[in-house]
Amino acid sequence: MEKRAGLGARQVMGGGRLTMKAVQVGILGFGTVGSGVVRLIRENGALLERRLGAQIVIRRIADIDVTRARNVDVDPAVLTTDAMAVIEDPAIDIVVELIGGRDAALRFCREVLARKKHLVTANKALLSTHGLELYQTAARQRVSIGFEASVCGGIPLLRAVKEGLVGDRVRSIIGILNGTCNYILTKMTESQRPFAEVLSEAQAKGYAEANPSLDIDGIDTAHKLQILATLAFGAYVPLDRIHVEGIRRIDASDIEYARDLGYRIKLLAIAKQLNGELEARVHPALIPEDHLLASVGGVYNAVYVVGDAVGSLMFYGRGAGQMPTASAVVSDIVEIARSLLQDAPVRAAPLPQLSEHEAEVRDITLVRSCYYLRIMAIDKPGVLSKVAGILGNNNISIVSVIQKGRQEQSAVPIVMMTHEAIEGDMQRSLKAIDHLDVVSQETVCLRVEGVTG
Repeated sequence: MEKRAGLGARQVMGGGRLTMKAVQVGILGFGTVGSGVVRLIRENGALLERRLGAQIVIRRIADIDVTRARNVDVDPAVLTTDAMAVIEDPAIDIVVELIGGRDAALRFCREVLARKKHLVTANKALLSTHGLELYQTAARQRVSIGFEASVCGGIPLLRAVKEGLVGDRVRSIIGILNGTCNYILTKMTESQRPFAEVLSEAQAKGYAEANPSLDIDGIDTAHKLQILATLAFGAYVPLDRIHVEGIRRIDASDIEYARDLGYRIKLLAIAKQLNGELEARVHPALIPEDHLLASVGGVYNAVYVVGDAVGSLMFYGRGAGQMPTASAVVSDIVEIARSLLQDAPVRAAPLPQLSEHEAEVRDITLVRSCYYLRIMAIDKPGVLSKVAGILGNNNISIVSVIQKGRQEQSAVPIVMMTHEAIEGDMQRSLKAIDHLDVVSQETVCLRVEGVTG
């Protein structure tokens, strides 16, 4: 039998005496991350008890398939195919949503909060589209939402931003938030192999999905940036206001030209506070080879934060994977459990102050940047002057030009670096350049982020 102790914590009866307090947890989704959470709580149970002063008990687990093999064994009596059986269990204090996707996950999260239970989720797609509703509901219900695992896996980034930097004003965030894209660009840089070939390798190694669109088209990164920017800047950032570009058009030659110019190409998530407006964008960009982010390789993530008081900070680690993500989920469980066990006032969702306020997000056409251009043009006299003239007419000046090799009357790459210019001017220039009869294909245009902090 059990006796309620405080705000949800229980003291378990054993042999006629009260034993260690326990926090009861229910899990929705017993896939890769869900089984990792169970494994971590089991393997580190004694350590967690010492640090928390209580047991974390996994009371129920719901999954659409409870029979498939997993890397951790559980009592079959704990398993169910009925998610509502977990949500409605009155003994469960914290529900962990790990099913992914949007529709079913949103329905279940609403049910959890309606019953005034605490929620932990790793669901970046859900939070980036329905986060405001969930944050506000949690605040009204006076329960917590933990979502550390939704951005950068095992890196304790969100907690650092919302707690460690609570007294500071964040000025900018620039990060590598997708391990799949970073792996592909790293391998292209190291081996000079084409995009399609490296993507196939990433899929074979399990670093990329069979349908890699969410990753390579920048959508996954945008989901994470939405959550991170909303938290860092204290105003809700609508997902559809984030400018998004992927890496499909990056060629091995762009990697090589960037290297010659002293840069590396990375898919970056960028959020900057400028004159009361917020820039929020995801796209491949050149960064100086001596910048900390340039050295982040493989499937690793990194986030470079600049604050008024702290200056420059760098967060680095594994952004995905079973156990790093499970570690972040367990950290949220423990944080909520501490409040329950101490009878502390329930900590509301971390963004209750947002109300309906949305951040003023600057239109991409107003963003200022330096640019890298690769123009495939017929090798004939006067081509360079035509291109330069178009750029000049749109207030864009050239820093340098590279043209390797010549093939008269054949298309050859002309590579240019520009001074800082306005995005709208560059877009007009590109439209005109690509309409020239001497240009054979769409120009590759990459922004340059000279981040120094």
